[in-house]
Amino acid sequence: MKPQSIIAACAALGLLAACDSRPEGEDTSPEDTTASPKPEEPVSILRPDVEKPDLPPPPLEPLNAVIGFPDGGTNLDAGAVAALETVLASEQLSSGAPIVLRAHSDSGGTDEANADASEARGLAVAGWLIEKGVAEERIDVIVFGEQNPVEPNALPDGSANEAGRAANRRVEVLIVPPAAANAEPAASQADTEASGAVSD
Repeated sequence: MKPQSIIAACAALGLLAACDSRPEGEDTSPEDTTASPKPEEPVSILRPDVEKPDLPPPPLEPLNAVIGFPDGGTNLDAGAVAALETVLASEQLSSGAPIVLRAHSDSGGTDEANADASEARGLAVAGWLIEKGVAEERIDVIVFGEQNPVEPNALPDGSANEAGRAANRRVEVLIVPPAAANAEPAASQADTEASGAVSD
């Protein structure tokens, strides 16, 4: 290399060094652009000025209650009255829905006598409700007699099952509020057909 070329090269290097304005000791390596950015705080999509809609209350479930007549007859004992008081205080009864009373007996007598006994029990329950202010036209009594026992009326040896017969002497109360009636009818057609007798 000629002296003039060396001088020119040195001069050029000197100019390049003068262009580097970083303070002495500072890292001159290229910036790392691969570092992940700081995550942003999550932003809610719900507007604070928009009120939540008022959802309707859930529909009432159907009410099922059993009014027992364990001693026979048609008199409402303390247990029966307590069960009826619960029915009377229920939201289902307050809804104005129809009240279906399914009246049953044991198998201790003739079919006709058992039908009469179960009807008398159904009417006793209906009368109690009416006395408490329930409209008579809301109440239907379906008479089953001994057709639908919940316990065996007899023991395996053929003798009377007194505990089972006591359980079978009952009136079932069913109240299906209007919103629940779409899913479960107040009284099925099968109930009405099987009873063979409906009283007001």
